[in-house]
Amino acid sequence: MKNLKTIAIALFVAAAGISVNAQTKKIDVKASTIKWVGKKVTGEHSGTVNFKDGAVVLKGNKLVGGSFTVDMTSLTSTDLTGEYQGKLNGHLKADDFFGTDKYPTSKLVIKKIGSKSADVYTATADLTIKGITKPVTFDITVKGNTATTAFKVDRTKYDIKYGSGSFFEGLGDKTINDEFELAVSLKF
Repeated sequence: MKNLKTIAIALFVAAAGISVNAQTKKIDVKASTIKWVGKKVTGEHSGTVNFKDGAVVLKGNKLVGGSFTVDMTSLTSTDLTGEYQGKLNGHLKADDFFGTDKYPTSKLVIKKIGSKSADVYTATADLTIKGITKPVTFDITVKGNTATTAFKVDRTKYDIKYGSGSFFEGLGDKTINDEFELAVSLKF
C-alpha cells in the first residue's frame, strides 16, 4: 500500500511537471507585424494592421498553441499616400469591407498543431473577422523568440463581398480577388 501511494504521488508530481513545462509567452505587439496584400484585376494594394495583444504557448521549444487579437482600426495601406491613402483606408474600414466601427478587433485562436519538420508546424485555427468565425490552416515556422507565417484568407467567408466576381456580374476590371494575403512575423 505504501508503494502504491509513492507511485501515485510520483505520477502526480510528474504530471504536474509536464503542465508546468508549457509556458505562455506574450508577443511584443510593437515588434510583431502583419502585412497584407489585396489584389484586383488591375493591380494590388498592400498595407499593415497591428496586433492589440497575443501570446504563443510553447512546451519546451515546441509550439503547442496561441491566441492573437488584431486592432482592425489600425488597418492602413502602405502603397498609397495622401488623399488616395485616406480614401482607401476609409473604404477598407467601412461596412463594405471590415466594418471597424462595429468590429474593431479580429481574433485568431490556434486549435490544433501538427509538426511538419524541425521548426515548422501546421496550425489549424479559428479566425474571427466581423464576428464570423471560420477555420484556417497554415504553416508556421518557430525559431528562438520569432515565429513567421504567410497564408491567404477568403474574405467572402466573412461577409466581405464588395467587388467579388463570385457574387457580382459585370465588374470587369473592377473585380477584386476573394482572397487576401497575410504575412505575419511574431516576436515574443
